[in-house]
Order: sequence, then C-alpha cells, then structure tokens
Amino acid sequence: MPTGRRFAKTPEARSALTSLAAEVANRPLGKASVHSIHFLSCGHKAFLVFLKVFFGLLLSLSLALCVISWFLFCLGRFLSTLGMEVGLAGLPSFGRKLLPMMLFRKFQEVTLTHLQGIASHYNLSVDIEARFRSLARESQAVALVLNQSQAAVQEELGHLRTWVRRTQRRGRKADHRLLALSATVSEGSAQRAREQETQRAAVSGLARDVRALRDALLRLTPLVQSQGARLAALEGQLRVEGTGPTIPNVTLAPSRQSNLSAPQLQGGGQASRAPPEPRNPPLDFAHRLQGAQEPWGLGNQQAWPPESPGEVCNVGPALIFPNASTMNVGFLRPGFLTGLRALSICSWVRTAADHLGTLLSYATEENDNKLVLHGRDSLAPGSVHFVIGDPAFRELPLQPLLDGRWHHVCVIWTSILGRYWLHVDRRLVATGSRFREGYEIPPGGSLVLGQEQDHVGGGFDSSEAFVGSMAGLAIWDRVLVPGEVSNLAMGKVLPAGAILTLANATSVGGFVQRVNCTCLQLCP
Repeated sequence: MPTGRRFAKTPEARSALTSLAAEVANRPLGKASVHSIHFLSCGHKAFLVFLKVFFGLLLSLSLALCVISWFLFCLGRFLSTLGMEVGLAGLPSFGRKLLPMMLFRKFQEVTLTHLQGIASHYNLSVDIEARFRSLARESQAVALVLNQSQAAVQEELGHLRTWVRRTQRRGRKADHRLLALSATVSEGSAQRAREQETQRAAVSGLARDVRALRDALLRLTPLVQSQGARLAALEGQLRVEGTGPTIPNVTLAPSRQSNLSAPQLQGGGQASRAPPEPRNPPLDFAHRLQGAQEPWGLGNQQAWPPESPGEVCNVGPALIFPNASTMNVGFLRPGFLTGLRALSICSWVRTAADHLGTLLSYATEENDNKLVLHGRDSLAPGSVHFVIGDPAFRELPLQPLLDGRWHHVCVIWTSILGRYWLHVDRRLVATGSRFREGYEIPPGGSLVLGQEQDHVGGGFDSSEAFVGSMAGLAIWDRVLVPGEVSNLAMGKVLPAGAILTLANATSVGGFVQRVNCTCLQLCP
C-alpha cells in the first residue's frame, strides 16, 4: 500500500484532521480565512503541476540513461568480443560461450535496479498526488463547514443588530420623555414659586388692609362714644318734655351719619332719631375677605366629584376590551388624510382597572408618538399622558374614571397659543396653554385604539393596554365649544364635521367585541 494512502487512513491522521476542522469551525470566519483557503488550494494545484513536470523530466532522464547504458553495454560487448577473439583465442569454446551470457545477466541486473528506482520514484509521486487530493477534499469540507458557520453567525448578528437598534430607539424615547418630564417639573416648580410670591404679596396686602382698618376703628371709637353721650342727653331731654302736653308718636330711624350737629325729628315732631344699631365692622370685613378668596374661575387643574350620566342613548357602537392582551386592538382607517392644527377627541369610557391604559395612539414612520392618550401601571392611578409629537406631553387628571361607571371625556387642542382643555362629564377639569404651539400633526400614520405603538401598527406593551369599554368615540379637526361638549355628554345630536368615529373601526383583533347598545346603561 502506498505511503500517502496509509497516512490518510490512520486514526491519528483522521483525529488530527477532525480536531483541525473543529478548531477552524469554532473560529469566526472572515474574508481573510476564505482568501487563505483559496490561496492554499491554488498553491496545491501549482505544486502538483510542478511535481508532474519534475517527475516527467526524471523519467525522461532515466530512460535516456537506460539507452546510454544499453548503448555502452552493446559497445562493450562488441569490444569484448573483439578482445576475446583477439586475446582469448586460446580459451576453450565453452568459456567463450559463457562469458556473453554472464555479461548479459549483469546488464539485466543493472537495468532492473535502475527500473526499480524509477518505479519507486513514480510511486512516491503518485502517493503525494493522492495525498494532496485527499487534503484538497478535506479543505473543501472544512470550507463548507466554515461557510455554514459564517451564515449562522451572520444571522445571529442580524438578530443582535435588530435588538440593539430597538433598544437604542426605546432608550432615546425614554431619554426624551425624561427630558420633557424634567422640563415640566421645572416649569411647575417655577409656576408654584410665582404662585407663592403672589400669595405672599396678597397676604402682605391683607395685613396692611387689616392694620388700616384697625386704625380707622380706633379713630371712630371716640366719635361713637361722643355720639352715644349726645344721644343719652337727648333722651333725658325728651323724658323731661314728655311730662307736658301729649306729643304724637314718633318712629325713630337708625342714624347713618356719624357727624350730626343737631337732632332731626321725623314727621315734623320734636323727637330725635334713635341711636344707631351696633355693627361689627371687623366681622363684616372678614366675611368679605373670605368671599374674595373663593375662586373666580378655573385654575389649571382642580378636584371634581364624579357625576352619573343618567339615561344616555343613541351613542352608536361600542368596543369592549376584556383584558390586557397585546392582541386586543382596534384600527381606525383611513386615519388622518390631512395635517391637523386643531382636534377634539370625545368618547364615553368605562373601566374598573387600577390604571386607565391607552385610549388612542397615532404613529408615523418619523415618530411613533405623534398623538397619544395613554396611561400605564408605572404612572399615578388615573393619570394620563396627552402626547403630541413626542417628547412633548401634558399629564391629565382622570382618577375618578376608575370607578367602573360610564364617564364622558373630551380632550381638545389647538396649535393657536398651544391651548388645550379637558372636559369630563360636562365639567372643565384641566386647561393650559403653550403646548405644541404652531405644531401640525402630519397625515398618513396608523391610528390605533386600546394599545400604544412602538412602531407603525405594532410594538404593543400589555402594561399600556386599555381594559374596559369605550362608546361614541369621535374625532374632529376643530375645537368644540362648551355647548357642543355638553350636548355630547347628554346624548344629544353629534356635532357636525366629525372626521372619524367608531364606525371607522373596521379592523379589530384579539378578544375585542363590537356591540350596538341602544343606551349606555344596557351595554355589557
């Protein structure tokens, strides 16, 4: 058996090749490795060609040597024959016949030795070629394994890059929200500081007024005492005059002037006015101050009690979201066809969860939070973030909505001065300004009910899902006036110009149920 084939089939060679293939397969394959394998394959082919040419020349040289040897042998035989015939003429005939045969056998042995050497060299070249072919096949197998490993690694790297991009996007979103929250907190702190300044100024003004009132009372006290003495003297004079002729009955009127110089009688008689009824100016002034401290209008936010809607009918279809599954979703199509510089969103809502969840989410390719009304379990119970063009948002108070009863909610916004209003059960609960002033909500996005989108049409999170029922939802591209909001809350006519309603919720998924209720109280 040739030496190359024995080496290829030995257990040591197979184990060495297996360990080499495993080590190469575990290493990351790059372009340099592929180029190295290609270079080795090309070098192997060149070396095989070189060996073929070398051993071909060696064989040709051996054949030439054989021919030269044979020629020299023939020449020697001829010369020996001549020598024998000349110098060995005295040998017997048997000796002359045996000598050529011995020389021919010697030539055969030398020729056989040369041919065996040539054959051994040829077998060696064949063994080396077979060995290189085996190595080429093994290198191809290793290259195939490495290519498969490279494909698997590339696929894993693709998944890793996708996860990293998603994580970076969520991190940027969290950073934007934190920045907006810090800006809102700083703005609220500044506003509270201004309010405290105003309160301190009001208290100092009130103290000045109280001091002025006390001084006025001190000045009036001697005057009142003098008037009391004059009235007592007048009463004594009337008693003295009463002993004479009968005088007509006189009704004494309370005096409203504190600087009278002489008594004035009523009805033409000689009776003076009765002493004035005592008053308590400090008490009356304190009462007026309490009335002045009562609110003349609504502030940014104020507490409000829940109000039962009563009998409300003709609200249209209702959607029921039974649990917080990410499959429970409703799509409003075709979405916003034009840009919005004002909008009004009104709906009847009922939920008994510990947080409100996401009522509405509008996402575009540019920003997945172009318009969002959502709450999550990490926020305060009932708090809702009203987002327009993330990261800008306002926090709205909707705590009383978590009582499991129907409530009417209207959120209104306009880009003019960035004004916004929140109406709940016909009450103005919150209002503000400079929220996305001059901004326009772009068209062409995805409008979703019950879930918050992390990308267009997907990326839902169960912690932000809405659990409950909503009915009579409608969206306008204008600002509704308070009368229209009140009519909606009482179940009257729907204001004109609604661009989307629950009738546009043509696609619902998961366990969401669509029901038609004649009245809210009959909805399941």
